[in-house]
Amino acid sequence: MNRPLPFGAAGHTGRGDLAEVMRKVAHGDKQAFSVLYDALASTVFGIVIKVVRDRAQSEEVAQEVMIDLWRQAARYRPEAGSVTTWAATIAHRRAVDRVRSAQAAADREQAQAAREHHTAFDEVSEQVETRLESEQVRRCMRGLTELQRQAVTLAYYRGLTYREVAETLRTPLPTIKTRMRDGLIRLRDCMGVTT
Repeated sequence: MNRPLPFGAAGHTGRGDLAEVMRKVAHGDKQAFSVLYDALASTVFGIVIKVVRDRAQSEEVAQEVMIDLWRQAARYRPEAGSVTTWAATIAHRRAVDRVRSAQAAADREQAQAAREHHTAFDEVSEQVETRLESEQVRRCMRGLTELQRQAVTLAYYRGLTYREVAETLRTPLPTIKTRMRDGLIRLRDCMGVTT
């Protein structure tokens, strides 16, 4: 059953005799399948290549169709149409399935690539923005007095309360509160934050 497709080769069996050939194939007659193969392979390939358009894939799909004809031979009903029409229907269906499958795979790859590109862009953008903000904060912190800078650093970077900042710096609590307020106002103004 793995015979190469005789593309372009004409079958030796008349189309009217194919119903009898198909009946024999349904009973497992390999010689009858060989006759069926020779009669239909080029027609099947012609239908498939019109849909798929890629020769290598079309050859694969045509092989699959011929295997389907072997496996499904018992399902063929002469009253429903000719063997050629039945084979053509299977060929067309298989070809469309291959195109849809290829398109779905391409769509998935494209969506994944877009997600990866978007994520990479977001990460880089976020890193740049964070770096610029950090540089701006450092620049603005340099504009504070020493006591303001120490108080803000202890409170906002180390998480100490105002009372703990006062104890650490050995400075009265009201002085720390004033320095913090003045330091935060300067930082806000320096960073261009509007309230």
